[in-house]
Formats: sequence, C-alpha cells, structure tokens
Amino acid sequence: MKEFWTSFASLLGVLAFCQSFLQMVFPPELRFASLKFLNRALNCFSSYCYYDITEIDGVNTNELYNAVQLYLSSFVSASGSRLSLTRAVNSSATTFGLSNNDCINDVFDGIAVQWEHVVTQRQSQSFSWRPLPDEKRGFTLRIRKRDKERILDAYLDYIMDKANDIRRKNQERLLYTNSRGGSLDSRGHPWESVPFKHPSTFDTLAMDPERKRDIMEDLRDFAAGQAFYQRTGRAWKRGYLLYGPPGTGKSSMIAAMANYLGYDIYDLELTEVHSNSELRKLLMKTSSKSIIVIEDIDCSVNLSNRSKATHAAGAAPRSYYDPGAPDAARGGEDGNNTITLSGLLNFTDGLWSCCGSERIFVFTTNHIEKLDPALLRSGRMDMHIYMSYCSFPALKILLRNYLGSEADDLGEAAAASELREAVEKAKMTPADISEVLIKNRRNKEKAVGELLEVLKARGERNEKYGGMREECELNGVVMEEMEEEEQEKRALESPKEGSDCDDDSCKKVEDDDDEEKKKKKKKAI
Repeated sequence: MKEFWTSFASLLGVLAFCQSFLQMVFPPELRFASLKFLNRALNCFSSYCYYDITEIDGVNTNELYNAVQLYLSSFVSASGSRLSLTRAVNSSATTFGLSNNDCINDVFDGIAVQWEHVVTQRQSQSFSWRPLPDEKRGFTLRIRKRDKERILDAYLDYIMDKANDIRRKNQERLLYTNSRGGSLDSRGHPWESVPFKHPSTFDTLAMDPERKRDIMEDLRDFAAGQAFYQRTGRAWKRGYLLYGPPGTGKSSMIAAMANYLGYDIYDLELTEVHSNSELRKLLMKTSSKSIIVIEDIDCSVNLSNRSKATHAAGAAPRSYYDPGAPDAARGGEDGNNTITLSGLLNFTDGLWSCCGSERIFVFTTNHIEKLDPALLRSGRMDMHIYMSYCSFPALKILLRNYLGSEADDLGEAAAASELREAVEKAKMTPADISEVLIKNRRNKEKAVGELLEVLKARGERNEKYGGMREECELNGVVMEEMEEEEQEKRALESPKEGSDCDDDSCKKVEDDDDEEKKKKKKKAI
C-alpha cells in the first residue's frame, strides 16, 4: 500500500512538471489556438450544434434571454426537480425557472431539443458604463444538426410569441388617460396611468348569453388574426360602437373586453385635445394590444350628423371639405378645440391608425342617431353593439351576481314567471335593477319581492304613457330631456334685464310662452 501511494505521488509530480514545462514552452495564445482547433475537430464528429443566449449582450439586456426564461417557466414546474421562483415588478403571479446549470428537454414540431441554464462567475470586470452582475447567466440550446434548418427560426419566433402572452397575462394592466392640455409627464409621455382593477367579466356582464358569445368569438378571432390581416393587407385593428340608453352596461362591457383579452385601456378625453396633430401624437404613444376608448362621442366635441346640421340650417348640402361649410360639418371648432371630423376619422381609419398593431377602438354613445354616418361606416366601426334594457336572461345573471342564486331557485316557479313577464314590460336598465338588488343582498326573498314590485310599477307606468314614450324613444329623445331642452330654450329666448323691449312686448312674450307651455301639456296628456 505504501508503494502505491509513493507511485501515485511520483505521477502527480511528473504531471505538474509537464504542465509547468508546457506553460513555459507554449505561450497562452498558442494554447488557446490549440484548444480552439481541438474543439472544432470534436464538433465535426458531433451530431449536435449549440447556441448560446446570454443575459447581457454587450451592455444591453438580451430580450431573447428574458423570453426563453418566461417560456421555460410555463412548463418547467411540472418536469423540474429543482426550480427557482421569481416574481417580476407589477406581476400578479409567481414564475418558475431553471436552477443554475440545470437542463430540461422540450419538443417542438416533433423534434426534441434541450435547454441548459449556464451560470458562471464573471472573471474580471471590463470597463462598462454600468456595473455588470457578478454572475454571467445564459441559456444554451442544443439541437441536432439535421434539424436546425427546420425548426430554429420557427422555434425562436414561437418562444417570443409565447413569452409575450405570458408577460401580458402576468403583468398588471393599466388604465391610461391623456394629460390635461397635452402636457407631458415626468417620463415625457402624454398619457397618465393607474392600475386597472375593474372586476367586470363576460361571466358577470348582464347581457343576453348568445349575444355575449358572439362578441367573445369576434374578439378571439381578432386576437388570433394576425396572419389574416397581413394576408388581406388590412391594419390589425377593429372598431366597436356601443350604443343604448344610460345604465345598460357600456363601461362594464369595455372592462370585460379588456379583462378577456388582457389589454390595456386608453381612455381618450377629446375635450383635452386641441388639434388634429395632437390627436395623432397621442395615437403614436399608445401601445399595441390595447383598447382605445372614446366615451359619449356625441357629447365630447361637436361631431353631429352633417346631413341633419345642413338640413336644420336650411341650406343646400355642401361638401365636407368645403372651407365654408357649417361648423357641425367641419367638426365643430369650439373655442380652443380644433379637432375636426376628418381628423377623428383619420385617427381611427387613416394612415396614422396603422402605426401600431392589435388595437381596438371603442366608441360609446347614448344617441346613435346624432353621429355622423361617416363614423358608422363599416371599417371604422366594424361591429355595432346595442346595449338594451335588461331582459330575463340578463336578469338571471344579475340575480346570480348579487344574490348567489338563479331565478328558478328563488321560491316557486310562478315567481320566476312573474319576473320574466314584469322585466319585459318594465324596460329597466341593469344599473337600475342592480340598485334594487344591492340594497337587500343579504335577504334574497326581500330582494326579489321588492324587485318584483318595482318592475310591476315601472311596467304599469310604461303602459300608461307607452305610446308617448315609444314615440320619444324612436326619435332618440327621452321625455325628461325634451322638457329640459324646452326650459333651456325658453331661458335663452326670454328678455334679459336692461333690454330695450318695453313692458307690453315683454309681457306678450311671456303670455305666448305660457300658452305654448299649456298646449304642450295638453298634447302630452
């Protein structure tokens, strides 16, 4: 045994002597060239090729490294035995990752590949504008040489797309609004943001289920339609017009769309935009995979129906591009606001609308008849969604949301049949019904009983004033709004203090107003 250790020590000494001799005889450059040549020789006989993806490419972060890390985290939790856990900033989920110098296998298009997470200590800090981490991280992809031409490009593109989907699902969504007067924030952006945490989903949205399914299918087709839009030469965008009475769930629909697709929301306030060029700049600063919302488009700026405006003015129809056209036709320059209808149309369907991809434009209005036909054209507003009064299927969703049960489960079948009949006659909005349910959400029987009373009372009132109300609704004006408009008109036409009219003429005007008011009341009755 002693002789064995003596021989072993002698062998180690010879090896140390040879190493020292080689270092003295062969310079480092020659040794490096020899190792490089040996490595290439071995690669010629190897059936695999290797690709290194480092975390930092020079001084910049390698986007592909982050994408691979997210992609592997989507399935590594089910196959790895030693994992690293991370949670990114503004993220709502914990992601799994490979541990240092660990390997995992993947299959793409029937071809097996292997990923290795390589982590080594950085030898020396070279000069850099920013300090580099002490560890050098990267992924090594191993592919068979005969397969690299078939899958390499497609596989990396697939990883990037998959990572973007994971990042969008995990990242906290934001709600943007344009800064007042076009001012910029501290980062030089014209949009201010807050976290978007609206809980509305298509499951909780009070709407006919078949109509919801159609909208969801349309959204799915749009989100997965990149190849279709590229093949047809169309910009990857889509427009939705939500119209209907107030309280029918237009804002909840927008929130449900954002939660369903995982998109950010840009709430554009047109009254804070002073020119068409500023509108284009706001569009350029929006990100892809977002929903751009303009609520109450008929009330934001003067973009009324041109045909009605010219008819009311008693003039012949004029070209929209005529500089002498009425203000309503030119977009309604009101004060400092110089947004024109053509600027808004170019915003949604012009060349500038193509500066991003996968974006949805949503307009809302309570009076669709007040909008110009150019805004309603297919291509700008691809889908018109009427948000109607609460129907019985929508009522069942509200009962489930607020009371935790279906309509058929609340007592006898006769109660459900009474609810079905009453809700059709009442023509109440989901918001009005929700107010009744939320007051008594702890007592189901009381909530349903009070709701039934309210629905019957509203239905009786509709039957009593049904003809007059339907006529007003067909004209797009509610009775209360007609009365308010008449009061404003009389206030504007009434003589002001210090006017030049004499007492007799002023009194005559007031008498005429009283007679007109009496005639309208008799007509309403």
